[in-house]
Amino acid sequence: MKQEPSSSTDQKPCCTIDTRGMFCPIPVYKTRQAILEAKPDEIIELLADDPASEEDITRWAERTGNKILVIEKSDEFIRFLIQKTER
Repeated sequence: MKQEPSSSTDQKPCCTIDTRGMFCPIPVYKTRQAILEAKPDEIIELLADDPASEEDITRWAERTGNKILVIEKSDEFIRFLIQKTER
């Protein structure tokens, strides 16, 4: 599933979390840590190569109310842009 960027992706991410080479639950854990430190509406970039990360991160975002702006897949990894939302 590839989501097209919205106008809010014109912003640069406040940080990049590189979890390539790491497997569940590390990508979700590191994403959660970054979101907790981010301010509302800030965007974090996550790079992951664990095939399960797309489903894991998507479910985590739904559960926590954070917004996935972009999911881009390449042959080598998946790139996510995730926006922190206020709850």
